Amino acid sequence: MSSDFTRREVVGALAATAGAFLIPRPAQATEAGRIATHARRLAAAAGAAYTPKVYSAHEWATVQSLVDYVIPKDARSGSATDAAVPEFMDTMLDLEASMRTANRGGLAWIDHQCHLRFGRDFIDCADAQRRQLLDDIAFPRRARPEMAAGASWFNSFRDFTATGFFTSELGVHDLGYQGNTVLPEWTGCPAENYRRLGVTG
Repeated sequence: MSSDFTRREVVGALAATAGAFLIPRPAQATEAGRIATHARRLAAAAGAAYTPKVYSAHEWATVQSLVDYVIPKDARSGSATDAAVPEFMDTMLDLEASMRTANRGGLAWIDHQCHLRFGRDFIDCADAQRRQLLDDIAFPRRARPEMAAGASWFNSFRDFTATGFFTSELGVHDLGYQGNTVLPEWTGCPAENYRRLGVTG
């Protein structure tokens, strides 16, 4: 296992948290996203890559791979890595130390499972092998008992990914958010919207 965690620490981390970890509040997420985006831009301007503050190099590579399984690039929008979600996660863990053990423990658990099945770390597995493991933990209610802690962790990781994505500039654009614009005149709610809701204005 190439992370900073031993097998005993992986089991302990997941047992202590039931695999889950708390997701940041909206204000925390927005601030972390702002800091992460700024740090990524500074690094790019210097011709360098973002340097993680909390994740090890191996964990960083694993996170970059995992988030794009959760939100891949498609015809509508970019991927989670395009939206700087790994940078957001690292920044959030830097700001909220209480999130670190369960978050990083889950990454080590993923590697442990891949070693049991395929004899290698997650990032060294073939795409089909990665998907086989992720399919086993994608839905907590369907997960086998021995996969329950991992499924709970991945559920939190998926929420963490979505939080980072949809508070990013790319994610806000993907949502079609139309706020933060000047409204020179308020003429009331359009009649069509009242009809759709079945109410009268």
